[in-house]
Parts: sequence; structure tokens; C-alpha cells
Amino acid sequence: MDYRIDPGASRFTVRAFAGGMLSGMGHNPTFLARDIGGQVTFDPARPDAASLRFRVGAASLALADSVSDRDRREIERVTSQEVLESGTYPEIVYQATRITVAGTAAPLQATVDGVVTLHGVSRPQQVVVRVYPDSTMLRAQGEVALRQSDYRIDPVSVAGGMLKVKDEVKLTFDIVARSGSPGQGLDPQAQG
Repeated sequence: MDYRIDPGASRFTVRAFAGGMLSGMGHNPTFLARDIGGQVTFDPARPDAASLRFRVGAASLALADSVSDRDRREIERVTSQEVLESGTYPEIVYQATRITVAGTAAPLQATVDGVVTLHGVSRPQQVVVRVYPDSTMLRAQGEVALRQSDYRIDPVSVAGGMLKVKDEVKLTFDIVARSGSPGQGLDPQAQG
């Protein structure tokens, strides 16, 4: 059965961690992706034949933390324009190359081998996922860590390096995908 990711019911966050000598004064910013989409193919009778393509609009990462409007605008601008260079690399994509499912009762444990394309670099990435299937919907939850330097991204640094973002970021997701076509209640932007 074919499913499309429902961006209104899904949540994808990126959390960065402060480092450097002044890290105790900094915070660990969390970003929420507002533009996500993709497709999933899943048959409970043949779970290992599943497929997945997931995408995030790089410019859509919005700071989820409580900060002043001025700080929010600046952090989001730096993240989009300087860190992710979203004008040049507008999408972050995860394409599964192999999905292995363990168990037969929900939640299913899936190991997804795939390729992340981020900032013009494609690298293999394995993700362990909890999958909750039913007849019209799939829900997948999990988290994975990525190193920014693996994708030619220089972690942000301020105050002469006294406060900087660590290389590793944590991605957390709770993705809902629904069966049917966009005319059957799905958001057309979920087709991404």
C-alpha cells in the first residue's frame, strides 16, 4: 500500500548542542521543520519490501525555543542562509535503500538503511525506527545523530570560538503517513 507523509500530523526536530568555554551560558537550540513530505510503500505481508523517501525543506527549520523575536530571526537566518545554505541546497532528503522489519506486532522494529543528502553531500545512514501500522496509516518514531562536518557544514561559532555549536546534532521524528490520494483528505504539499 502507498502512503504519503502527512506534514500536519508529523513532527521532525533538529537539536544542536552548545560547546566551547562559554557553553554553560549558551542554550541547545531545537528546530522544528515546517516543510516535510515524502512517500512510503508498506505491505504488512511483505514488510521487507517497504520503501521510503522523506524530504525536509532546508529553509523551513524554525527555532522552537523561547527567545526574543530579534534573536529568533537572527538564529533562523544564520541557520538557513549560512549553515544550510538553503538557497543553494533547498532540500534535505533521506532515501531508503533497504528496510528490515523485526516482529509482527506493533510496534514493529525497523532498521532502515538509506542515504541522506544534505548540503550537497550524500552519505549512508542507518536509522532504527518504531513503526505502528494500521489499515490507513503508518506512524514511525525514532532518532538519529548526524555530524555536520560529514556534510561539509561548519558548526556555528560566535564570540571568537568561545561559544560554538558542537559537530553532532540529534534528529528526532514522529512521522505519520496516510494511505490514499491527495483528493482523499491529504495535504497536497505532503506529496513532496
